[in-house]
Amino acid sequence: MITFKQLGLSSEILDAMTDLGFENPTEIQEQAIPQLLEKEEDFIGLANTGTGKTAAFGIPLLERIDSSNKDTQALVLAPTRELGQQIAEQLQLFAQRLRKINILAVYGGAAITNQMRALRKPQHIIIATPGRLIDLISRKAIKLEHLRFLVLDEADEMLNMGFKEDIDKILSFTPADKLTWLFSATMPPEIKKIVQKYMDNPIEVRVNADTKVNANIEHQYTVVKQADKAEALTRFLDIHQDMRGLVFCRTKRDTQNLAEELLGKNYKADALHGDLSQAQRDRVMKRFKSRELNLVIATDVAARGIDVDDLTHVFHFTLPDDHSYYTHRSGRTARAGKTGISFAFVNIREKSKIERFEKKLGISFKKVPIPSSEEIADVRIEKWCQQILDKKTKGKISPEILEKANIIFGSLSKEELTAKLLVNELEKLNIGKSGNLNTSRSAKSSDRDDSRGRRSRDRDGRNDRFDRKSDRDGNRRERRERDRDKDQDWKKSGSFSKERKPASKSGMPRFFINLGTRDRMNKHDLMDFICKHAKVKPSEIGDVDLQSSHSFFEVDDKVSRKITGSFKNVVLKGGRELRVNRDS
Repeated sequence: MITFKQLGLSSEILDAMTDLGFENPTEIQEQAIPQLLEKEEDFIGLANTGTGKTAAFGIPLLERIDSSNKDTQALVLAPTRELGQQIAEQLQLFAQRLRKINILAVYGGAAITNQMRALRKPQHIIIATPGRLIDLISRKAIKLEHLRFLVLDEADEMLNMGFKEDIDKILSFTPADKLTWLFSATMPPEIKKIVQKYMDNPIEVRVNADTKVNANIEHQYTVVKQADKAEALTRFLDIHQDMRGLVFCRTKRDTQNLAEELLGKNYKADALHGDLSQAQRDRVMKRFKSRELNLVIATDVAARGIDVDDLTHVFHFTLPDDHSYYTHRSGRTARAGKTGISFAFVNIREKSKIERFEKKLGISFKKVPIPSSEEIADVRIEKWCQQILDKKTKGKISPEILEKANIIFGSLSKEELTAKLLVNELEKLNIGKSGNLNTSRSAKSSDRDDSRGRRSRDRDGRNDRFDRKSDRDGNRRERRERDRDKDQDWKKSGSFSKERKPASKSGMPRFFINLGTRDRMNKHDLMDFICKHAKVKPSEIGDVDLQSSHSFFEVDDKVSRKITGSFKNVVLKGGRELRVNRDS
């Protein structure tokens, strides 16, 4: 196996890699680094998510930057701020032994004035999201006329997110003689057009690209009615209590709904999607990496840039339409030589996707039954018994209390006492609703009716028209959700079965808040909470619709603008973050 020492790297970079514990390059690194170090040619690297692409282009960039030249010499374009931050952090780690090389990430969701201030100092490498970069160029805060290297990372994702025009505009500000390095998981026609238009006879390296799935991943699925998916997920979480994973949903609203439901049932989970502020996203990721959270529920776009190596599971709450997206999602587990499970929840109408992915990707899915309430109780009771067995008692209890307990329980046999303790513990356990959730063939018509009622939100009832365009359109839809009629997104689903109230008839602005009766709130408590944090009067609050894990409230139009901002960075008991969004 080849080592980094054999790639012709400087001693400073090699020392940094040793400090970081890296000895052997990945396949894309082994093939790309020598080419990018030496060749004055454009380059295309095709490799899946999680294969080490950042080091594949980042190390050659650092080796080729002239730190004595104060011009911006390299620009890395990334589709999301999370990925941009991750790239900047990794490049700074790789560069820790080099002479001063300035690296800066600029992205939306952060104060542009702070970024403009940082750009007044020489920045050798800039990592940017397309939208923020165009803003900075228009303000003359960034100059690219001396650019030597342009890297397009996750190029297919940038196009899926609708950045084609932005990329064209950005490239018009760059010199013609620069080198362009393009990295992507797939090579759809749109990428080929960019190659033809902007690249000159590029070298191409293809490693595990597009279709090859990590052999260390076990692929499983279960068939469940759409309305029961959330309950099915909790049953698997109860069986695998030490799991740590990502749950992929199709839309931002789906991620938020599922996260709220899991939080309401005391699971350590939170959502990650495009409507969160940068501070909120950072807080979620910090809690996930520190293991305060076991589960993050995310959209495909928001998950780009998540860099966690020890995930045991990836759950597909809704399967993607395109097989390459399945590959990207699944690649979040089984990293660094470890094993992992990619698990799909499918309704009857989605089963054909399983068969199609098996053929396209050369993998085999194992069908797994949904655990019953009895199986979950068995696992949890066994764990409870072991905890009692391991409990140290010496010096923990007074002789008087022990004597009283012995007198009370003295008439019971060992078996009777054990039975009573078990019944007491079983009554405390929240093991979900009873019943068998495993879907039989007879459930097909019922599930079809469910999916018809959700097509505006779930996008699954499309007569199996699975193609790249439908997945791309799904991402575009996600970006436009904020401007849509949000009533579509609150139809009956899973344990969130209460239909929402119609939009306000009073005409007052209406807001969503992730507090409800499960937080031991009544309407009076919620009104007090709103008044305290938003500095509004009770007379300025209209109708309050209190539900189990969330609520809706109306406010006078004259105070509506300050509502959302008043609740930023409020953390509830147990570390859950308060969320308040405009609903109508």
